[in-house]
Amino acid sequence: MSGHSKWASIKHKKAATDAKKGKIFTKLIREVMMAARNGGGSPDSNPRLRLAIEKAKEENMPAENIKRAVQKGTGEGSANQMEEISYEGYGPAGVAIKLDAVTDNKRRTASEMRSVFSKNNGNLGEVGCVSWMFERKGQISIPRAGVDEDALFTLAIESGAEDVSSEPDFFQIYTRAEDLEKVRKAVEEGGVKVKSALLTMQPKTTVRIEGKDAEQLLRLLDALEDHDDVQTVYSNFEISDELLEKLQTE
Repeated sequence: MSGHSKWASIKHKKAATDAKKGKIFTKLIREVMMAARNGGGSPDSNPRLRLAIEKAKEENMPAENIKRAVQKGTGEGSANQMEEISYEGYGPAGVAIKLDAVTDNKRRTASEMRSVFSKNNGNLGEVGCVSWMFERKGQISIPRAGVDEDALFTLAIESGAEDVSSEPDFFQIYTRAEDLEKVRKAVEEGGVKVKSALLTMQPKTTVRIEGKDAEQLLRLLDALEDHDDVQTVYSNFEISDELLEKLQTE
């Protein structure tokens, strides 16, 4: 399992603090809006919207906020003209970074992205420079407590999953993008509690990082994650559990 997956798990824990809630809600509202704009306001016929709403509910976003975001996305409410845009580049040690953003000013966001990369020993590249290193996958997170690993593996694979990995606090089930909902339903019907189900970009190959490169890379990823316009960040680094935990607690 790539270091990015471990790092994302730690970020999830850190993001649960009250100080982060406002920023999380802003990002979730934008995702709901864009999903509704691109695929319609019905979660039954719009898988991306369904996943966005589920994630918003996981973070305890009020139902009225979700409803307004859907209405803004479908044009029923007033909203700034927001656009989706992707950026790609390299971090320390040549680690590939791909991120998705939602912005009302592409020129401003591009300038700020370039600055964040530059200040953290990275380089913002051209569109397509690293996207070929990733592939779209479904990812289902299962809390480990009370779950039999062998039984979960059998259930997941028989329902169409491609792989199951084990982490300290979670099992991660990976699927083809189009099979995410099918596998999620099968797992839940099998009596297993699902923490989250989402579409992600999984690296095809990874880059091992250590020492100063690791410190600089995590600072870069943190800075990108904290930017208001950035929705998701993907990277292909590999790092030891011990070093990752040490760097995240310093």
